[in-house]
Amino acid sequence: MFALKLSLVAATIWLATLVTRRLGHALGGALSGMPMILAPILGVLLIDLPTAQVRAIALATLACVPATVLFIVVYGRACVRWPWPVCLLMATAVFLLAASALTQVARSAGWVIAMAAVAPGLGLLALSRPAHAGGAVPIPRSELAWRLAAALTMAGAVMLSADALPARVSGLLLAIPIAGSILPSFTLPRHGGQATVALLRGFAMGLHGFVAFLVVLYGALGALPAAWAFGLALAGSAATGWAAYRLRQRGQARREETDRSDSPTAATHPRRGLPKQ
Repeated sequence: MFALKLSLVAATIWLATLVTRRLGHALGGALSGMPMILAPILGVLLIDLPTAQVRAIALATLACVPATVLFIVVYGRACVRWPWPVCLLMATAVFLLAASALTQVARSAGWVIAMAAVAPGLGLLALSRPAHAGGAVPIPRSELAWRLAAALTMAGAVMLSADALPARVSGLLLAIPIAGSILPSFTLPRHGGQATVALLRGFAMGLHGFVAFLVVLYGALGALPAAWAFGLALAGSAATGWAAYRLRQRGQARREETDRSDSPTAATHPRRGLPKQ
C-alpha cells in the first residue's frame, strides 16, 4: 500500500503539471483536486476491508474537506504578499487546527456531508479572481523532476510519521493535501501570486468531484455491491467535475463579454461590438 500511495502521488503531480503546461494553472489545479489519489486507494481497500469500514473511512475523509478548503483559502490569500514557505506554514497550521477541531465535534453523517458539499463553493467565494487564469504555461522538465521529488519526499515522510504516531495524529497527517501543498509552492516563485491563486481556485473547483466521489460511495455502499458502488462513485465524480468545468467556462465567457462591452475601446469604436447608429 505504501508503494501504491507514492506512485499515485507521483502520477497526480505529473498529470497536473502536464495539464498546466497545455491548458493553464486553473485546469491543472482542478485535476489535482479530483480524487486522483483517494479513489484507487479506496478501491483497493474495498477488496481487503469490510464495506462498513470503508464507509467509515469515506465519512472521516469528508469531515476533513472544510479544513482542506481553509488550507486553500489561507494559501491563496497569503501568496499575494508572502513567499511560499510562509504561505505553506500558515496554511498547514490552519489546516491542522481546523481538522483537529472537526474530528472532536460530535456530528451526524448528514452534517458531515452538508459541510463538505458547501465548503468548496465557499472557498471559491473567499478567493480573489485572477485577471488571467488560462493559457499554456512553460514548465521546464527540470522543474517537473523537482516537483515529483518534493511530492514523493513529503508523501513518504507523512506516511512514515503516521505509522509511528497515535491514531488521531496520524489521521490528521494523512489528510494533509499533498498536491495542494506542492503545486502552489512551485507555482508561486516562478509564476507569481495571481497564477497561484488561479491554481488554487482550480483545486477548489476539483474538490467538487472529490466530494461527489465520497458522498456517492458512502451512500451506495449501503445499498449496492462494492464494485457497483465504486463505479457509481467514479461516474458521479466525473459528472460533477465536468459540470463544474462547464460552469466555469460559461462564467468566464460572460465575464469576458462584460469586460469587452464596458471597455473604453468598445465605446470609441462602434465597429468593434456596438450597434451602428
